[in-house]
Amino acid sequence: MSKAPRIGITMRLETSTRRFYLGRDYSEAIEHFGAIPVHIGLIPNRESLDRLVNELDGVLLPGSDTDVDPLRFDEEPHHRLKNVVPEKDETDLIVLQQCEARGLPVLAICYGMQILNVSRGGTLIQDIESQVSGSIKHEQGIPLDRNSHSIESSEDSIIARLITTEKVLVNSHHHQSIKEPGENLRVTARAKDGVIECIEDIRPDRFVLGVQWHPEIGWRNNRSSSAIFQEFVDRARQFSSQKGDLKA
Repeated sequence: MSKAPRIGITMRLETSTRRFYLGRDYSEAIEHFGAIPVHIGLIPNRESLDRLVNELDGVLLPGSDTDVDPLRFDEEPHHRLKNVVPEKDETDLIVLQQCEARGLPVLAICYGMQILNVSRGGTLIQDIESQVSGSIKHEQGIPLDRNSHSIESSEDSIIARLITTEKVLVNSHHHQSIKEPGENLRVTARAKDGVIECIEDIRPDRFVLGVQWHPEIGWRNNRSSSAIFQEFVDRARQFSSQKGDLKA
């Protein structure tokens, strides 16, 4: 029996109480598909994070109730910019640099996809409603698991292989989105209004997948969401096996 891969998940910071926290759905999804979730506190110390990431087989960058600081992609703050947590941005960026150096599988969700793009030199739309002409509603509210709008995926992409129906509906909880994709990233799904919903690494030896919706909410009863996590854990397991072969 193969060893269970270890997958790091960066946490959130509640500034008013100084608590690190994380919604349970991410860890429960990772555990269900056979991996061990490892929570990463938002302590942006490069040396300690390097030691930690070196013991991982994959990294999940979760959503967040904060925005990426626009100064990180050379823009001034928009009037509708929400809370920015420097420790969140900095920790995720350091972890992404270390994933890139090691070739670790990465699954990036919502904010995670946005910080992934920024880490590669890409830019963001700071507020969809005011900056995208003809935009649909991307902040659906409650219930969180309701699939509120459709996406269209590109052929010959990871996400097209994983989704199971011609018309795919996703939940939507964001007001920012990707503007210009970063280095080695391609757009593989969009909403009807053109908003980017999925990015993937173009290099065949890498698994880096970013989705703008929240599959961690729907993996229990949604085939596409389940397939995303299964694929990610399988890739982490392959990485773990290859790492073990090199150490042998």
